[in-house]
Amino acid sequence: MLDPSWKPTLSALLQPPASLLLMIPAGLWLQRRPDWRRWAGRLMIGTALLGLWLMCSSGTALWLQDQVLRPPPALSPPEVRALMRSPKTPPSAIVVLGAGRHRLSPEYGSSMLTQQAMVRLHYGVWLARRTGQPLAYSGGVGWGQSGEVTEAETAARILMDDYGSRLRWTESRSRDTRQNARQLVPMLEADGVRRIILVTHAVHMPRALRAFRDAAGTRLVIVPAPVAFITPDESGLLDWMPSAHGYRLNHDMLHELLGLITRN
Repeated sequence: MLDPSWKPTLSALLQPPASLLLMIPAGLWLQRRPDWRRWAGRLMIGTALLGLWLMCSSGTALWLQDQVLRPPPALSPPEVRALMRSPKTPPSAIVVLGAGRHRLSPEYGSSMLTQQAMVRLHYGVWLARRTGQPLAYSGGVGWGQSGEVTEAETAARILMDDYGSRLRWTESRSRDTRQNARQLVPMLEADGVRRIILVTHAVHMPRALRAFRDAAGTRLVIVPAPVAFITPDESGLLDWMPSAHGYRLNHDMLHELLGLITRN
């Protein structure tokens, strides 16, 4: 069985732009061959260039989100109010899924959550303050990362320093989404939790829901609370112009699609 530490490397090779860039030298080599292979090489180069353009366009990511992944909608104000702690609601936990951490952030002199992880944590705090439900954070040291301080420990420190709050549950052994669910669900069940309010990015939510439903079965109610949806630009034409922002969106989108296909 392949060492799981190779997952980030294999994922980078399989996803664009690496896979598209590799098509270009292969197409150039075919162009030097006779007969149909010359045309196949030109087609390969053209496909790679078109793919790179689309890979860098936020319109591609928006289409993939809405037409392929189709995450559940954001919680509405009435739905948030329905989650408020009361004698009639089941024991609940707001679960924030990790999205990575920097081993050392020089300006702080300590580990720090990535921008994506901070977005999730902020929304988890926002929900906790409006519903009165306790917070859990799940995240260890990801595949290909190093360092002793885990993501959940980093989140707990940030929560105390910047928000004046504490995590009720800290799960710091998981290294991917499936492990998030497998490690955290038994911990919550042991404390009598019967409902999980699951916080993660909208594009990650389909994969996260599958992992938690596999781990919890019918024992827990899982309420999706997605954050950071991809939204269209005010000028529709700009959505199809290549940009660094569009590349980042599509990179994350394709990572999620690959994870769904391979059940990781």
